[in-house]
Amino acid sequence: MQHSEELRPDEEGTTSKAEGEGKREEGIDMKDFRELIVWQKAMDLFEQVVNDVEGFPNKRAARVIEDQVLRSSGSISSNIAEGYGRRKGKEYEYYLYISRGSTNETIDWYEKLKRLGYVTEEVFGKREATCLELRAMLSKMIDTLEKKR
Repeated sequence: MQHSEELRPDEEGTTSKAEGEGKREEGIDMKDFRELIVWQKAMDLFEQVVNDVEGFPNKRAARVIEDQVLRSSGSISSNIAEGYGRRKGKEYEYYLYISRGSTNETIDWYEKLKRLGYVTEEVFGKREATCLELRAMLSKMIDTLEKKR
């Protein structure tokens, strides 16, 4: 997925317009969760995971881990979207917490994949870095919502 060149993530993981155009606050003039950079990055991660699991061996353990890593990585963007749709402080926060937990779960599954030799150290490093970036963005969004209460 390509990110809009005119939108960049701000400290809350939402989006802002290019310089001089003013900040686009989450929930004010954003009409769709797909405008959130954090959601876009989570979708990119999911697509990468889908590609990673394509080459796994046809073994029971590989199938189980494949299913789990697809679920955990898919849950990140899904919970961002669901929470955004609710647009209420504590409810939105709740789904962002779930999404943040799913980033940790995805790192854990990738650690298992690396140890079993299903992904390389390089792939593990890239997926872990993406998850850590998502986790930081989600944490900032949660902090912002908590301050508004």
